[in-house]
Amino acid sequence: MENLYINHLAVFVCAILNLALGALWYSPILFYKGWLLETKLTEEQLAKSNPAKTYGLAFLLALIMSYNLAFYLGDSQTDAVWGTIAGFLAGFGWATLTFTIIALFEQRTWKYIFINGGYITVYFTLIGFVLGIWR
Repeated sequence: MENLYINHLAVFVCAILNLALGALWYSPILFYKGWLLETKLTEEQLAKSNPAKTYGLAFLLALIMSYNLAFYLGDSQTDAVWGTIAGFLAGFGWATLTFTIIALFEQRTWKYIFINGGYITVYFTLIGFVLGIWR
């Protein structure tokens, strides 16, 4: 492990990207209406949430996920291509497929799975890319 390198600023930016991508992904421009319908949440329920708590915890969890991937990509040979591939494999192959198994047992729709699983896959691929290029 003597060649392990973690760019802490890149990890921090990757955590911020979680919130930025989520803001776009779950916005009216992309999947907001479909996500709202599939979760059976109302705008009134969302308005009653505590945004500071939700976004604060989301950022903390994204920071942990970003550090986790950064440790996997901490080798000196990591580049943009390997970072992107590793991010995709972690996002789709582990996180999204685990999410899918849970959603199947919860009897969620494929639309729900594709919206949320797509976000997970894109996020991990993006942070893998960022961690790969920002050495």
